[in-house]
Amino acid sequence: MFRGFSQLFSKSNKDLRHRIYFTLLCLGIFCLGTTVTIPWASKIYQDLGFLEIFNLMSGGGLQNFSIFALGVSPYITASIITQLLQMDIIPYFKELKDQGYVGRQKINKITRYLAIILAFAQAYALCLFYMKSSLGTMDMIKTALVMTAGTSFCLWLGDEITRKGIGNGSSMIIMAGIIQSMPRIFVGAYNGFINSDYTLWVGICLFVVFILVYILVLVGIIYIQLAERRIPIQYANRTTSAYGAQQSFLPIKINAAGVIPVIFAQILLTIPSTIVALTGNEKAMEFINNYIVYTSNTGIILYLILIIFFGYFYTFMIMNPEEMSKNLNERGGYIPGVRPGEDTSKYISSSIGKLTIVGSIFLMVIAILPVLISKFTSLPSTVTIGGTGLLIVVGVAIETYKQMESSLLARSYKEKRRRIR
Repeated sequence: MFRGFSQLFSKSNKDLRHRIYFTLLCLGIFCLGTTVTIPWASKIYQDLGFLEIFNLMSGGGLQNFSIFALGVSPYITASIITQLLQMDIIPYFKELKDQGYVGRQKINKITRYLAIILAFAQAYALCLFYMKSSLGTMDMIKTALVMTAGTSFCLWLGDEITRKGIGNGSSMIIMAGIIQSMPRIFVGAYNGFINSDYTLWVGICLFVVFILVYILVLVGIIYIQLAERRIPIQYANRTTSAYGAQQSFLPIKINAAGVIPVIFAQILLTIPSTIVALTGNEKAMEFINNYIVYTSNTGIILYLILIIFFGYFYTFMIMNPEEMSKNLNERGGYIPGVRPGEDTSKYISSSIGKLTIVGSIFLMVIAILPVLISKFTSLPSTVTIGGTGLLIVVGVAIETYKQMESSLLARSYKEKRRRIR
């Protein structure tokens, strides 16, 4: 790994360094924008509920009502909606999906327009919910327009990173927002352990243990994110000797759904509290706080069940065993010992199902750690271990590293060919 990064400083990789510098510049602009607040809007002091994950993605900009308060979260929501619509829900989207590159371009364009509409709707709903008493109708519309413009700028910034920088632009912006919020975790842990009722040495020991556990969880997340099962594949029109005895595989990740099941579970559990808060019914709010919110005992159980459900739902949505079997058959490939067609589809479905159980348990543990820490310790709510944010950061970092590694590898092959010639 270090040898690969040392290649960045060679003369032949000057353009790659410029791409990295450009990416850092764009991310710096985003982080700066999260600190620029809308003058006539005030800070949100109450609990954000399911919006906490979007506040984390925006580097705390949502709670401060900054110009980048929504970040690229409306685009993420729009992307999930368009993915769902491609599952034969609307035939037009299914046709676009089957058109290949041209269809993907049209879907991407629709997703962006939908993201702008969702950004304005979300911004206005936030103003209506949190600042109805302090802002008039025109001020709320003006605030919503500023936040929508901020989202549009973030989308443009993400496109520029994708074209001229390193990695996926939208993912890099989300990662930057989460990393920007991370120092609060360690500051809160330091104040909770050392500047508290504990003696100095006990506080220092507890703080060191906290850091070690945090690193251990980070290593575990990296391991699970990279873990996959490789199903051996053979092709009827190819021989292994013709390809240097390299065997083909069908890789299936343990956590193929990523962080989506956790986000879906959080949103679904906290929507009732948001609706009841708008109605102002105190008895209903008390019932929801005691039994539905995922910080309650029954809410934790519901939270874990929903993570498993959405883990299966989203995994089989993005990895359709029938389509995988069909594509394999069209290319002349087969799984040794398994008949092509329905048997292959069942075999792939069974493999995905077993791996999804492991992936869902992993997501449950990571998602429940922050809740348990806030429930059984006196640490502030900003102090967390694991959680959705860390999952996103690790996932984006791994994908960006792979992209840089493949780019450096391709360049080294070109240099070797030039030397041979």
